[in-house]
Amino acid sequence: MAAGITRVSSCYYHHLILKNKNGLSASVAVSTSFKKMVTNAASATITASSSINHGEYRSIAERVSLEKEIKKSKFIAIAAPISDEESAFSFLSEVRDPRATHNCWAFKVGQHSRCNDDGEPSGTAGKPIQSAILSSHIDRVMVVVIRYFGGIKLGTGGLVRAYGGVTSECLRNAPTCLVKSKVPMAVEVPFDLLGLVQHQLQHFQVEDIKQDYETGKDGFAMISFKVDFDQVEKLENAVKANCSRQLVFYKQ
Repeated sequence: MAAGITRVSSCYYHHLILKNKNGLSASVAVSTSFKKMVTNAASATITASSSINHGEYRSIAERVSLEKEIKKSKFIAIAAPISDEESAFSFLSEVRDPRATHNCWAFKVGQHSRCNDDGEPSGTAGKPIQSAILSSHIDRVMVVVIRYFGGIKLGTGGLVRAYGGVTSECLRNAPTCLVKSKVPMAVEVPFDLLGLVQHQLQHFQVEDIKQDYETGKDGFAMISFKVDFDQVEKLENAVKANCSRQLVFYKQ
């Protein structure tokens, strides 16, 4: 019995966006263009079936593979980080081998998971792969196990152990990373406070900063950005503490 693990690609990180149901201040109007911008950003990054309750999750940091021979059959497990179901099937199309006897798979994205036996007896391939993923507590990951039949039948129990075992070993050896959720936000800032607010945003290492001088009231710019979910309140407090006027933040 031989096994080996290979790292296939460089580190991959995915940030998802959590929706925030906080209401907006009734005294300040938000432009339709800003609402559309934030809504599109959110819907492009998260699906209803894959919400993350705790604001962060652990995933694998890069694509990895493991090859193992079991009773003359060769099993190759390939695991990769994914963002949604579409990226899962894109990965499957990329790595599946039409020359193989079976290309079995499972993936998990938040609360949503799927699996497939690809011709193996029902419940002997996809389910063990899925169970191994769930037991690993790794999210947003897909594992494809490719089997080349070696002439010796493994039986139901043997198949379950083989598919579940190579998946567990592959994920156990994979480097992981903690991914924090990003919250899309915006704040309407008078021109004379732009420098101060920009300094605070840089201090909190926000991403995707954009300034819009057409949105909002005269003499104001709308600054939009994304910030770690656990830094939202700290950022708001820091900006308000350093500004001479009350600023209103918008969150999606």
